[in-house]
Amino acid sequence: MNATKPSPLKLTLIMFWAVHVAALAGVLYLGFSWQWAAAAVAIYFVRMIVVTGAYHRYFSHRSFKTSRWFQFLMALGAQTAAQRGVLWWASQHRFHHKHSDTPMDVHSPRLKGLWHSHVGWVVGSDQDETDLSLVGDLARYPELRFMDRTGINVLPTALLALAFLLLGGLPGLVWGYFVSTVMLWHGSFTINSLSHLFGKRRYATSDDSRNNWMLAILTTGEGWHNNHHHYMSSARQGFRWWEIDVTYYVIKALSLVGLVWDVRQPPRHVIDGVAPESKTVTGSEAAGVPPIVVAPPVPASPAA
Repeated sequence: MNATKPSPLKLTLIMFWAVHVAALAGVLYLGFSWQWAAAAVAIYFVRMIVVTGAYHRYFSHRSFKTSRWFQFLMALGAQTAAQRGVLWWASQHRFHHKHSDTPMDVHSPRLKGLWHSHVGWVVGSDQDETDLSLVGDLARYPELRFMDRTGINVLPTALLALAFLLLGGLPGLVWGYFVSTVMLWHGSFTINSLSHLFGKRRYATSDDSRNNWMLAILTTGEGWHNNHHHYMSSARQGFRWWEIDVTYYVIKALSLVGLVWDVRQPPRHVIDGVAPESKTVTGSEAAGVPPIVVAPPVPASPAA
């Protein structure tokens, strides 16, 4: 997607491995603690809901609507996960859906291997730029473009690390931030890698996506990946009542208090796997983004 390749010794690569080293060294220095380990797991699940609800279901797929101020809060929350700006994340993900498990897919485990699909593409030197042509609906907001800038995009996660240090001292920083961040990265990355290798295929999609209940638990609902590739713009990825989807439950709760609305659901014929009258799908709709009427943003207007 990019014409030039920056030096491999870039901020993303250095930060990625530095956080791993800090987590391991910090635990070895402090010693293992069941209390802090439990705290790290709890923090991981809270942060996973933010990643999957904000980065993925809102910014990538616009599966619900919200106000502009809450959109900004979701962007801040998402970027505390240190997975770059929401524009970059959404553009990469929409590109993936348009070319899933084809030679153009940047993280197909079948074509490029497990390691590359899991972390190699993230820290590689050829995925730095944000393709604004894929996120025109989001790029019209100057605050989101500002947060996508190199250096600025890591401020939310740096502030989170500082907060854990101030609130919990060195154990808070090590377990609350470094350990939970490593867990968060590899937990969310399993959807790019393992969810295209292991599990069951309810729907005959054109890619290798699979439903995996264990990954759904670990990723608060993202493991129902074949469901998602079958109908990408749904806020609910667990199509059946027994398919646990904690992120959707949180989105639904937010809708009940008016913070989000127009939460998209899979139609009955989609769940049943019955194809409606066919139509040609192009552009953002091919990436699972519902059509959006773009108008100049006004500070008091909803971020529809």
